[in-house]
Amino acid sequence: MRTTRRSLAAEQNRTAYLFLLPWLIGFFMLTAGPMLGSLYLSLTEYKLLTPPTWIGLDNYIRIFTDDSTFTGSLWLTFKYVFISVPLRLVFALLVAMALNRGIRALGIYRTVYYVPSLLGGSVAIAIVWRQIFAGDGVVNDFLGWFGITAPSWISHPDYIIYTIITLSVWQFGSAMVIFLAGLKQIPADLYEASQIDGAGKLRQFFRITLPMLSPVIFFNLIMSIINSFQAFTPAFVIGDGRGGPLDATMFYTLYLYLKGFSFFDMGYAAALAWIMLIIIGLFTAIVFATSRYWVFYGDEKGGK
Repeated sequence: MRTTRRSLAAEQNRTAYLFLLPWLIGFFMLTAGPMLGSLYLSLTEYKLLTPPTWIGLDNYIRIFTDDSTFTGSLWLTFKYVFISVPLRLVFALLVAMALNRGIRALGIYRTVYYVPSLLGGSVAIAIVWRQIFAGDGVVNDFLGWFGITAPSWISHPDYIIYTIITLSVWQFGSAMVIFLAGLKQIPADLYEASQIDGAGKLRQFFRITLPMLSPVIFFNLIMSIINSFQAFTPAFVIGDGRGGPLDATMFYTLYLYLKGFSFFDMGYAAALAWIMLIIIGLFTAIVFATSRYWVFYGDEKGGK
């Protein structure tokens, strides 16, 4: 009997691994394999046209001690993340709360607001955005009606970063849909009971909506941080493709791309990629570590 059970279990395991085989092949060949390959290349001098030469940690030492562009691109990326992520989440939550009022044709509004998230990362939208915010674009034409003389939002180094941030905030649709789903899961009797106790809309928002929505906020925050650190297309298209004007669009991913595909320094670019992976991992770990103080699951406080 035991032998039969073991044979049946072994057969079930083989069947399970057989179904898992396509995913395992994809993981090791398309994810784990390339990652290990890039880790090796980051420890070499690899100019793409010549075989890689082992140099150990020299790429990382050069990055941290003799690369001012790395420092500038990193700080610019931090600025982009710290401004765009909160604005996008706040805007998405406000729109989700407006759509949660039981308006008619909710599906149409939800689709319309979600479309920018599908299209916003494309080259075509970035080109349209570049035309809208150009010196002779729609935005300046609109401001001109009120007698306001505005600069070119894409050629001035002090303003182009905010044009890109505006494009990022415009892509609030995916976070909005998730917020809307979370809002619909909050029991209505909580609001009714608090209203009987004399709680106003503002107090309900901070005492009921935000705590009950905190797991959704946590998820959206993690995804937004990861995606924002990897922003590339807007900086490449809205800028001049090389970080201009005056390195005002030299995002970290753009610098990595230029090192790898313009200067063919693949070893150096691989080192930059691993540093970015570590940075994203650190920020994600910080959010996870602090979540115990502000994320609530049901009636219990997260982490307690």
